[in-house]
Amino acid sequence: MKPKTYTQIYIHLIFAVKNRDCLLRKQNRDKLFRYVSGILGKQKCKSIIVNGYSDHIHILTGLNPNISISDLVREVKRSSSLHINSEKWFQSKFSWQDGYGAFSHSRSQIEKVFEYIKNQELHHGVKQTFKDEYLAILRKNEIEFENEYVFNFFS
Repeated sequence: MKPKTYTQIYIHLIFAVKNRDCLLRKQNRDKLFRYVSGILGKQKCKSIIVNGYSDHIHILTGLNPNISISDLVREVKRSSSLHINSEKWFQSKFSWQDGYGAFSHSRSQIEKVFEYIKNQELHHGVKQTFKDEYLAILRKNEIEFENEYVFNFFS
C-alpha cells in the first residue's frame, strides 16, 4: 500500500475590482460568490466562504496542494471575469485588478476568519474602507509593503 499525502492548508485570498470600481452590486454578489465557489471546487479546493463588498472579494479556501496559490487566483479571476462578461452584467468589460493578498491560517483561526469574511457588508458599511482594511491585514501579518505596489487606491 502506498502512503497517502495529507494536508490542511487554509488560505484567505483578497483581490479587488479593476480601478477599484464599485461594480459588485448587491443583486449580483451572491451569484458571483457561488460561481467563484464552483471554480474553487473545479480546482479541487474546498470553498469555505466567498464574500466581499462592492469593490473587492474575500475567499477562504482549503487549498489543493497540487495547485499554486498564484495559479488558483489566476483561474478564479479569469473564469469569473469571463462569466461576468458573458452574462453582460455591465456595459463595459469587467476585470479584476492585478495583484492579490494571500494569507495562511491555522485550523484554530478558521471560525474567526469565516465570521470576518461573512460580515463584509456590515464591516464596510460602518467601519472602514477597503484600503484601510487591506493595509491593516498586511500590517497584522507583518508583511512589508511599499504603497506604490499595493492595489491602486483612488481617493
